[in-house]
Amino acid sequence: MPTRNKQILEVREATFGDSNIESLNQEDFQNSVLRPILKFQNEILLSVFQAYIATHKGHFATFSIDKKKAFIENTLSKEVVLKNTLKGMIIGLFTSDEFLIYSNNSSHYNKRIMTMLSERIKSQLQLLE
Repeated sequence: MPTRNKQILEVREATFGDSNIESLNQEDFQNSVLRPILKFQNEILLSVFQAYIATHKGHFATFSIDKKKAFIENTLSKEVVLKNTLKGMIIGLFTSDEFLIYSNNSSHYNKRIMTMLSERIKSQLQLLE
């Protein structure tokens, strides 16, 4: 029976080749783990953010592009429940080894996650309307 770690890697289509997971530096972790997860979860992450907009800012569609981008950045930095929900959707797809790496420097990785998530959402503004 396949293990959870193997199933997660298969679903994400992430492979590490021969590299040792513990030897990954922060940028490698971002590119090998975080980016594939964000890409894989893109549709649901956008849906969650869209649902937030619908319940909290119904007039989002009337904002200028710059104001929409500022709103996204502000929301992802200040709305703790939303931020934790989105982070949980990403962290939930870590393997056990990846979680150990993450937990050793979670503050740094949380910043990377939120920055990449913010950029991803801002680059897809047309899908939020």
